Amino acid sequence: MKVTNAEIVISAVSKKQYPNDQLPEIALAGRSNVGKSSFINKLIHRKNLARTSSKPGKTQTLNFYKLNEAFYFVDVPGYGYAKVSKKEREKWGVMMEEYFQTRETLRAVVLITDIRHEPTKDDVQMYTFLKHFDLPIIVVATKLDKIPKGKRDKHIKRTKQTLDVAPDDFVIPFSSETGEGKEESWGIIKRFL
Repeated sequence: MKVTNAEIVISAVSKKQYPNDQLPEIALAGRSNVGKSSFINKLIHRKNLARTSSKPGKTQTLNFYKLNEAFYFVDVPGYGYAKVSKKEREKWGVMMEEYFQTRETLRAVVLITDIRHEPTKDDVQMYTFLKHFDLPIIVVATKLDKIPKGKRDKHIKRTKQTLDVAPDDFVIPFSSETGEGKEESWGIIKRFL
């Protein structure tokens, strides 16, 4: 997909701030610093629409990016970052739960993991949480360029097994460095739009 128009519309913390133009939405979830912003920027062919940061826990709101005036990417706060206070984490939890539970225009969730490592307890918990709401999930396993070609299948299999990926969900190996997995990601995302 060619993205000719991309803008951040709002950073929302509650339902009353969500855009109400009824466009379809694809949410992006993942651990802090797993590469959500790099994934967004690679997909839409922009250097820094989504701000990347070396400091985890940077995204603290639901960031609505409108693409081609046709749909949204919604970047949700990263999870699993210990330096955020318990109170702050609870606030994010409530905000995310409200979004995932009530958003009628949400079509699917891209869950971003790091292919180099076994999915964490937080990744498994997030996958289970999203399944609880019957949301279609596209697991994007980033940092593919860091794995030797001969070991990729083993890492993909481990990701599928650890998350216990449902047969109707997807797992896409991805590299924001080389762009590998970009076309496949768009192909699957488009099915939900």
